[in-house]
Amino acid sequence: MPTISPGPEAEPEPHRARQMAESFGVDAERYDRTRPPYPPDLVARIIAATPSPGARGVPGLDVLDVGCGTGIEARQFRAAGCRVLGVEPDGRMAEFARRSGVAVEVATFEEWDPAGRDFDLVVAGTAWHWVDPVAGAVQAARVLRPGGRLAVFWHVFQTPPEVTDATIAAFTRAVPDSPIDMRVMRQSMGADRTMADAYQPMFDKAAEGIRAAGEFGTPEQWRFDWERSYTRDEWLDQMPTHGALTRLRPDQLADVLGAVGDAIDTLGGSFTMPYATIAVTAVRGGA
Repeated sequence: MPTISPGPEAEPEPHRARQMAESFGVDAERYDRTRPPYPPDLVARIIAATPSPGARGVPGLDVLDVGCGTGIEARQFRAAGCRVLGVEPDGRMAEFARRSGVAVEVATFEEWDPAGRDFDLVVAGTAWHWVDPVAGAVQAARVLRPGGRLAVFWHVFQTPPEVTDATIAAFTRAVPDSPIDMRVMRQSMGADRTMADAYQPMFDKAAEGIRAAGEFGTPEQWRFDWERSYTRDEWLDQMPTHGALTRLRPDQLADVLGAVGDAIDTLGGSFTMPYATIAVTAVRGGA
């Protein structure tokens, strides 16, 4: 899930929040262990919709993974037969990814030097909101071969109301002066409104950046719905990897996790989470 609230009081340019953007490596092992992979259908559709370089006599796609983190989506694309290079600003996350066999260069995407290299596909998994949406799209066009594809995607999830309320209340008590507006979680709970609706402005901003780059066709938005069950311990294990919590003091984090754990206990100790994985994607012109 994106970690900057899309509400009206949110940071309007999350890519400038560098301390949060580069805070996830504080526990890279936990991040990799608990964050879910992306739907296989998403990976398959992106690959199928990207022109094959077979005509050049090289099977598989050359993929650049922006903000690759610990390599979760990079490993998925590699397993599907792609060659993947990651770009990651946090050296701790990059080192973890390298240990899993992913080649990674440490830099922000906007400042990364491609050194003349080009790619069939540029992807970003739950990372593009940390990239300047226009400068990032311009850089993607710079490194994509004609007809290549840019595909940026996010997990959006919706916790049960009891867990949502406990999270908001506990976080607000722990960090009353936080710039992060957690209320968007509750605002998404209406009968005809989902968390994906609440985050639609962020997806629109990605599409606007792609259009502003002037190098791509019309952006498309793809959606993949799925669900995952969590026990109390599994969800509490993932929570410290969320951007709103990565920089809390141990006592503050303990208070939040304790309150959320109590809420999950009222549900019988587990719950099923609905997920939507949303992709914003476009093809570079000049094919």
